[in-house]
Amino acid sequence: MRRSVIHSDKSVTALLEKWGSGDKTALDELIPLVYDELRKLAASYLRRRSGADTLQATALVHEAYVRLAGQHGTSMQHRAQFFGLAAKIMRDILVDHARKRLAAKRGGDQLRLSLTEAERFGHKPEVELVALDDALKMLAATNPQHSRVIELRFFGGLTIEETAQVMTLSHATTER
Repeated sequence: MRRSVIHSDKSVTALLEKWGSGDKTALDELIPLVYDELRKLAASYLRRRSGADTLQATALVHEAYVRLAGQHGTSMQHRAQFFGLAAKIMRDILVDHARKRLAAKRGGDQLRLSLTEAERFGHKPEVELVALDDALKMLAATNPQHSRVIELRFFGGLTIEETAQVMTLSHATTER
């Protein structure tokens, strides 16, 4: 079992290198190797959000693939970096989706909202996700490294070791 994981890691790394050097077909070869992990990551995101959601894990992975395919000049040496990028893209998709749903609930561009209505919105998963995204952006303005660690751990589902590897930090620094 471990041998197939190692072989898969080498295949993923080779495809990441090809993709990073501009070979767009490498992404098409890469996705089947990592699809199950991406789907688990997407399902994990969606499980963390309470309430009914119109977005499904498969749709989230497919939208992430479209955005990944549009990436230019992406250079990655290992799968943890790829999953970090995929996590960021999925977070962006979920935040965009939440913002659109909130805008639709509030009447699009209209900004009228009573205090009673605002309190009802305060307990919605869309509001929580948007608030989390806003908080991460504020943290990134003062400490980008901390923001990125949270993003990789919470949204990316990376371990402390994987996060340290992606960010080229020590295990202890990443844990702190």
